[in-house]
Order: sequence, then C-alpha cells, then structure tokens
Amino acid sequence: MKNICGKKAIVTGAASGIGRAIALALADQGADLFLVDIDDTALAKTVAEAAAHGVEVIGTRCDVTSQDEIARAVEKLLERWGYVDILINNAGVAYYGPTDRMTSAQWTWLMNINLMAPIHLTSRLLPTLLSRPDAHVLNVCSISGLVAGGRFTAYHVSKFGLVGFTEALRAEYGRRGLGVTALCPGPVRTKLYTSAISGKKDKPVPSPPAWICTTEEKVAVAAMKALHRNSRMVLLTPLAHVVWNVKKFAPWLLDWMNHLGRKKKRKQIAADQMSHTDQNGSKSRSRAA
Repeated sequence: MKNICGKKAIVTGAASGIGRAIALALADQGADLFLVDIDDTALAKTVAEAAAHGVEVIGTRCDVTSQDEIARAVEKLLERWGYVDILINNAGVAYYGPTDRMTSAQWTWLMNINLMAPIHLTSRLLPTLLSRPDAHVLNVCSISGLVAGGRFTAYHVSKFGLVGFTEALRAEYGRRGLGVTALCPGPVRTKLYTSAISGKKDKPVPSPPAWICTTEEKVAVAAMKALHRNSRMVLLTPLAHVVWNVKKFAPWLLDWMNHLGRKKKRKQIAADQMSHTDQNGSKSRSRAA
C-alpha cells in the first residue's frame, strides 16, 4: 500500500490498547476510520482523539461475539462509504489458568472474539476489499500464535488459528492484489493480562515483566510499515524473535523445557494412587470385620 492517506479503514477493539494505537496511527496518516468496540465510553475518547487529525471517524458499539452485531456494523459502514480499503482485526481476550478448569462457555467466548470474529468480519468485507485497487487485511495475532506455552491454551489455539487464517488468505488472494499481514508481537503493555479471566479466583493473572514488553505505540508503528510493505508476518520484541527462532531451529529444546519435572510428577501421581488404594482397602477390611 503506497499511500494510506484517503483510505477507509475499520479497526476492531479500537477503544484501548493496540487497537487504539493503530487507529490513531492511521488517522495520523490521513485514513478515515470506522472504529468498533464494546466499550462505549472508551471508544468515544478514541474517536475524539482520532478526529483531531482532521479525518472522518465513526464509532460503533459492537459485540463481536455476535454475528448479528457484526453484520449490522458492516451494513452501517457500507451504507456510509460503500467500500473499505483496510481491515484491522485486533479485538482479543485471554484466559489464564489450567485448561482442565475451563468451561465450554469460556472456550466459546474466547474463540468467538479472537478467531471467529475476524473470520466473520473478513468474510463479509472480502467482496469490497477485492474490488479496491490497494486493499489490506491486517490481523493482530501474537507470538502466542507461533509458539505455545502453558496456562494460556485457549489463547494459543485462537491465535494459531488466526495465523493460519492469515496465511491462507494471503495464499488465496495475493495474486488478486489483496495484502494480508499477520502481526505477531511479543508481550505488550496493555490491559490484556489484567482483564483476562483467571482460572483461579484467588490468583490474579500475572503480567509479564516490563523489560520483555513493548508498547502499543511501537506495535502501531510496525503495523503501518506492514501496510506499506505488504509484509507477510511481523515479529516484535527480542523475546518474540528468540522463541520463534528456537522453535524453528531447535524445537526439541522447547519440548524438553515443557517436560521438566515430568518423571517426578508421574511418580507422585503413582504414589498418591497407591496411597488412595491402600486407604480404601483398609476401610473395606474394617467394614468386613
């Protein structure tokens, strides 16, 4: 994309964090904006900040877990402009804790926001995006969509899916002129962690240390470069580069680290089972006597 000025862009999760930063960066480069979020109050502030750049900015409340609300938002956008040039799928949430404690409702909620919303929104906007001479879809993925760790399983699954969706779109529509980018930052100083659902009510979700994090403004700068260059994938932060390269060139190392203490844990489980069996046996003999 040679020039962002004058383009029409839609950004989800635009009320705060990375979505807000990308919206302001687009406005600074002269793009008109259609901003979507579920937080009316914070969204209004982003709309006002973006409009100060002299561009048209429309804010729309939309719960992206609802296909009906996504459809209404798209209808409103097309009624206003008739087309869109840039789609930023950014809205995201997280669950932290043991996967075996997650409920089906929590899985559905997270997957609907992180993966299904980008799929539904992209599907509805593809016809108009493909009709534009220089359109782009940028999906805010994560290093978590490339390398998995513990206690964020649902988040990893959704982001792996989003990376795959991005790669498939790029493969299918690259020849037709559509730019597609997977933006994969490492930890970012946003409210993703503080607003995440914890699998343990008495244990808050830990935030990563500041020294391994980047800022939402730096992510926005990288997003603008990706739009201009039609980048396939963008990694941010030294940590993201390190873990991605370790996975590519020494995947056994990550697997070994994830299995540290496995033998000890298996022995503990076996001992617990034996103790439980002995206790039950003792109770049975006592009743028989």
